[in-house]
Amino acid sequence: MTHYPMLAGADTHMANLMKSVLKDPDIPEDRKDPANWSALAQKEWGDDQGTTAAASHRAQLREGLDTVRAALDDFEPDVVLVWGDDQYENFREEVIPSFCVLAYEDTSVEPFAVLKMLNVPNVWGLPDEERFTMKGDPKFAKQIAASVLNDGIDIAYSYEQREGIHFPHAFGNTQIFLDYDNVGKEFPYPVIPLAVNCYGEHVIARKGGIARFADIQAGENLDPPGPSPLRCFQFGQAIGRTARASDKRVALIASASWSHAFLNDKDWHLRPDTVADRALYDAMVACDYEAWKSVTTREVVEAGQHEMLNWFCLLGAMSELDMKLEWSEFVETEVFNSNKAFAIYR
Repeated sequence: MTHYPMLAGADTHMANLMKSVLKDPDIPEDRKDPANWSALAQKEWGDDQGTTAAASHRAQLREGLDTVRAALDDFEPDVVLVWGDDQYENFREEVIPSFCVLAYEDTSVEPFAVLKMLNVPNVWGLPDEERFTMKGDPKFAKQIAASVLNDGIDIAYSYEQREGIHFPHAFGNTQIFLDYDNVGKEFPYPVIPLAVNCYGEHVIARKGGIARFADIQAGENLDPPGPSPLRCFQFGQAIGRTARASDKRVALIASASWSHAFLNDKDWHLRPDTVADRALYDAMVACDYEAWKSVTTREVVEAGQHEMLNWFCLLGAMSELDMKLEWSEFVETEVFNSNKAFAIYR
């Protein structure tokens, strides 16, 4: 499932990332001219900068999220494990692990922290300071960390959230979007976040966000790479073995959209890399795990697929557990920053 932050914002702000990109003076003017965009992009942009199309995009995403939530309720898990990226939230200059189990107690989460930073009103009309509780299972989280470490995958663990930093939105938005009408407040399942350093060479260099082309072209002080797609797949396999050996009903979720326009440098941050996304989506539908395992870190970065490392973790687990793809959907867009995919395995 997706955790696209702008889904929590009003329709008039759904395309804000595109609006921000269009202000970059170092992107060629002809590239920024909607008259030169694809038919899909022109249709979505319309004459109101995406506001009308935002309602349709929201409806598509709501339908996918509702389908995922129904499957979750049908399964009735004891705990939900969520792979999500840390976008310069807990992972900062002090330490950046490849993977980290957040073995937290019940945690108060500020769901609109990202929107507040962007000065975007939330679609529910609630105060910016609104909060909900994310139930935790620290005992099982510790078991997961121990099991994965004993399985040969180096993973960090955390017992407390950093002070003064909002809770990583990949996990907060997962709970919000799976309990959309109640803004996350009535989500009944404990959640164990599995944080992944998806941003790798850009986690500090771009602080998990948009970089201006003047800075990119001047030469970025890139960070070391994050975990490779294959290592994420192997991490997922280890989590799958841990879940199978436990006495709990464990649901596994990958929380991320697919390629992100603001990370797709070769296309001037104007659109996601749909060709690369479609290739992996087709391989996923065909259960071609070897195709996924052959993807390199450089290919992920060049396609702006950084956050898809969460999906590599999920597919590793699905491969290990021999789960079958029951349903999936690919939601294509050019104006709303990222393609989104949904899938249910049983």
